Amino acid sequence: MKKLDPEKNYALSISMTTRQARDGEMDGRDYFFCTPENFAQMRENNELLEHAVYCGHFYGTPRKYVEDQINEGKAVVLEIEVNGALQVREKFQDSVLIFLMPPTIEELHKRLVNRNTEDPDVIEDRLKRAYEEIKLIEKYDYLVINDEVLNAVEQIYTIVEAESLKPCRNRSAIKHFIKE
Repeated sequence: MKKLDPEKNYALSISMTTRQARDGEMDGRDYFFCTPENFAQMRENNELLEHAVYCGHFYGTPRKYVEDQINEGKAVVLEIEVNGALQVREKFQDSVLIFLMPPTIEELHKRLVNRNTEDPDVIEDRLKRAYEEIKLIEKYDYLVINDEVLNAVEQIYTIVEAESLKPCRNRSAIKHFIKE
């Protein structure tokens, strides 16, 4: 079986946010940074596939980029919070939702502290938010525990490969076979 090539078969969506860039982050690479007014305008114009407020800032996924990548046959990875993921599911019923979580809440706390990008109040808000998000895990298709990055990535590749083999994702090949 031919393995999916991450360089050719996947696209990572870049989210838009109203928060300030952290040290080392670049506009257009890590996020599209914008003002709340620009964000509101895009939302009103239906230019966002999903949007949500997370820890006091607006986040959203630009619709055009995702649709362009799908039209090129790529699996588009959206790194978004749960409410945004559920919005995507409403618009794309065949989307695959993978809940990625650390092995423990203590590990999440440690990772947030070690990033050294947020003050303790923001870290506390993010931990509270993590508890809220876990309550919605049953709405997802898969769970991947991010204990080791390479292991988690391999599991996600396996999920995407398995999903690509479903008959509903291969209708043109089935139609071609039937015509022969």
